[in-house]
Amino acid sequence: MDTKNLSAPPRAQSRIAGDKHRKGPHTGGLTHENTRHTTRFTVIGNHLAQHPELSLLAIGLAVHIQSLPAGARVDIKMLTARFSEGATRIAAALRELEAHGYLRRARERVPGGRIVTRTVSCNQPGRRTSHGAALEPAARSARPPHPTPGHPKTRAPRKPLPAVPHPSGSAPALHQAAADLLADLRRDDPRLLLSACDSAHLAPGVAAWLERDVSPTAVRHALTIDLPPEGLRRPAALLAHRLAAQLPPPPPFRAPAPPSFARQPLQTCDGCERAFRAPEPGRCRDCRVAVPTAA
Repeated sequence: MDTKNLSAPPRAQSRIAGDKHRKGPHTGGLTHENTRHTTRFTVIGNHLAQHPELSLLAIGLAVHIQSLPAGARVDIKMLTARFSEGATRIAAALRELEAHGYLRRARERVPGGRIVTRTVSCNQPGRRTSHGAALEPAARSARPPHPTPGHPKTRAPRKPLPAVPHPSGSAPALHQAAADLLADLRRDDPRLLLSACDSAHLAPGVAAWLERDVSPTAVRHALTIDLPPEGLRRPAALLAHRLAAQLPPPPPFRAPAPPSFARQPLQTCDGCERAFRAPEPGRCRDCRVAVPTAA
């Protein structure tokens, strides 16, 4: 009875072996090395930094916007010049922030008749601030949300683009020149990056301008001058409107040129034997002047 059971592990060993899922001391993971900020800092809530639905680009863009001073421009053109993500991705991130209440944009008319876009950045959506009341969560949920990456799109059908003029002919070279001009507009303004469907709709309008003896440079100038500084939500609609409303008149009618004397046969002058062009043999113009015709 005093013999020990050598096959039975000690009590401490059995407790450790039985608790396989107990977490031991951390040997890796994140470690914070924080230094208190005293100047040039922005307070960001974890509801934004750890938002479960916003994309990483939208979170980073919201942090950048909240760090800017009041009155700073945050339109797509300025943000595209500041970052390398491109106008399409930045516009999608702005729509995400609008859908979740971190950003509000409204167009207003200022003294002088010009229309500008007012942008309001909300560091805590749903809270009232000195700038006015933000949208409550219930009000935001009642509004159709903008599509976000990873979520199905539920947007309403878009309105058709305005009609554009069409050329009288169907020369392939003319339509190709119009398509090349539209594809190159994004070099003047990144917001004029058109889809294939929009380009196909606008190409006949550009071809109608080119058919009327308007140079490609003049067409490009008419389409890109005085664009809104911000809030260009559908550039193809604006271009279609300009192509139809500013269509120049056709070139003036030109009568056919008279038959050229260069097409008449060469004759040898009977007086000076100099070659000249005339329908029949005889004297050249100088000899006819020098020798008056008999009465």
